[in-house]
Amino acid sequence: MAAAPTGSPAHTASSAFLSSSPFSLKASKTSHRRPAGRMSSTVRCVSSPPAADTSYKTSVPRNANMAKLQAGYLFPEIARRRSAHLLKYPDAKIISLGIGDTTEPIPDVITNAMAERAHALSTIDGYSGYGAEQGEKKLRAAIAATYYADLGIEDSDIFVSDGAKCDISRLQVLFGSNVTIAVQDPSYPAYVDSSVIMGQTGLYQQDVQKYGNIKYMRCNPENGFFPDLSTVPRTDVIFFCSPNNPTGAAASRDQLTKLVKFAKDNGSIIVYDSAYAMYISDDSPKSIFEIPGAKEVAIETASFSKYAGFTGVRLGWTVVPKELLFSDGHPVAKDFNRIVCTCFNGASNIAQAGGLACLSPEGLKAMHDVVGFYKENTEIIVDTFTSLGFNVYGAKNAPYVWVHFPGRNSWDVFAEILEKANVVTTPGSGFGPGGEGFVRVSAFGHRDNIIEAARRLKQLYK
Repeated sequence: MAAAPTGSPAHTASSAFLSSSPFSLKASKTSHRRPAGRMSSTVRCVSSPPAADTSYKTSVPRNANMAKLQAGYLFPEIARRRSAHLLKYPDAKIISLGIGDTTEPIPDVITNAMAERAHALSTIDGYSGYGAEQGEKKLRAAIAATYYADLGIEDSDIFVSDGAKCDISRLQVLFGSNVTIAVQDPSYPAYVDSSVIMGQTGLYQQDVQKYGNIKYMRCNPENGFFPDLSTVPRTDVIFFCSPNNPTGAAASRDQLTKLVKFAKDNGSIIVYDSAYAMYISDDSPKSIFEIPGAKEVAIETASFSKYAGFTGVRLGWTVVPKELLFSDGHPVAKDFNRIVCTCFNGASNIAQAGGLACLSPEGLKAMHDVVGFYKENTEIIVDTFTSLGFNVYGAKNAPYVWVHFPGRNSWDVFAEILEKANVVTTPGSGFGPGGEGFVRVSAFGHRDNIIEAARRLKQLYK
């Protein structure tokens, strides 16, 4: 296999691709977004070296649950390996298609609203201090009207936050250490790692690459990436992401109806992560609350991160319906409200101004344009791997492409693509044992980087 050149993409190659591509019009509209040829080399979340031994130690024991965690969290570990690659090849022009971080600028209609709110804080009339921990009423109402119209979700059911990932951990605090959980396999690693930290699990079992006391619901091509619920034992909490990260699969209405019935039959609570709902282009439900009875068994988390480029701004929300009750009849929302009021002072008022602008007619159109841009990137990646003879999954309803490398160790594939093509992907096994033999390729990237990555991959696997 030939190693891909590490230089910038040739202008003629990019031009030829775009002129013959169905994406050419969109690419020309978005080319103003950034200087041509620039490739990001930002490294984030890299673990610091161990502190030197000291003669003094406190008498405070370490949280034993932290010791159960395996290696580093997936994405900082990828960043560490990327940094090591750059030390070895300092002139490498790395293209990152690994971590699901957005790359396109936030639309003006949204940043203008945040700027106006920020400037207002410099005035007597415009200054505001602490806000409601649950979020500003206007924003909660706009979220309810935009995403949950006719679904029986009221603005009082919505808790605005600094992101879905943060809310996942708050929900774990809400549930406590004595609950049992089930997760899709593969799935976003925050569900499992937060469960480990909370003390809900047993030790990591190296032979099967699973934690004790977690039920892993296998999702693979053979079952259409939806678990066989007849083989899943009862748990208190079921974490479910649709469209799924990493596989990109979106559950159908029939599948989610089965999931809600399964939860109701078992008296379980579903934590439904809908962070990629706006990427759905078929008739798959965008919210779990489209399913009758879901309000009695489900919580939904969501985010502006992947729609409006808010990965750094930090703004999301969680829906806890008033109909959802614990076994003693106590409303779950009341306890979550207490968690929020105790652990959180509310999302940034500047970010919330941006969120409100996102839900204006102009903001919604701008978000759909951004989502459309990334979906075009996804098609380029799919076409690349398909042309090379790989089986490719996901992509249709999500910004992720799930590529199968049968019989291969996913970390080995990750290393091969990084070493020989200078492209960062994500090894499938980082999402659970069900991800072994796959890599996730993210469509979040500037268009010229996506095209150059496609060229390098074709040269590597031709």
